[in-house]
Amino acid sequence: MTPERYATLSTALARRQPDLSVLADNVHKPHNVAALMRSCDAVGVFEIHAVGGAGTFRRAVGISGGTAPWVKVRRHATINDAATELKGIGFQIVAAHFSNTAVDYREPDYTRPTALLLGAELWGVSDEAAALADLHAVLPMRGLVASLNVSVAAALFLYEAARQREAAGMYARCRLPPALYADTLFEWCYPEIAARCREKSIAYPPLTSEGELSSNPFAGSGRAP
Repeated sequence: MTPERYATLSTALARRQPDLSVLADNVHKPHNVAALMRSCDAVGVFEIHAVGGAGTFRRAVGISGGTAPWVKVRRHATINDAATELKGIGFQIVAAHFSNTAVDYREPDYTRPTALLLGAELWGVSDEAAALADLHAVLPMRGLVASLNVSVAAALFLYEAARQREAAGMYARCRLPPALYADTLFEWCYPEIAARCREKSIAYPPLTSEGELSSNPFAGSGRAP
């Protein structure tokens, strides 16, 4: 770990938004997942929520253009489970969905804790998921096609959310709880050691100001750190 690499990782993590997320309901085509994960990383999403068949999103994340280590994925069995959890911690759910009540995608207040609900590539947001959303929002379409690819639509919504949050100063300071920031930074810097610490139920050792290990709990174990 070089000081330069450590500075890059710590700066990026400090900009992560713990209260901006995506709720992906059966979004599983690998190219769409890859593009979605890149957009989430680009705007500082800390964690996304995924609903779908067992293992589907997991397999797609494995080829998501190198972003998998940087954006956490929380999986749910059903859309109702996911919505209940998000609303329980104060999130509004904004569905990218055309309906009679839908507003322009720039109208919602994305400085509030927000999860962007995205539906499957072919069918869009399901009736069940749409009913669970707090509001529906759409992108203006001025041509002949009725909608954009799910990953393209997600990027436009997320960048509007980032614009609003930037104007509100929400990227100017670290908004992650200190313990979560420290643990996540260690996992970003030393993923193999972090995995072994979790296996052995060992606390992560502190890092120095330049990102070096203050101690290695596995030094001399015969395995590479």
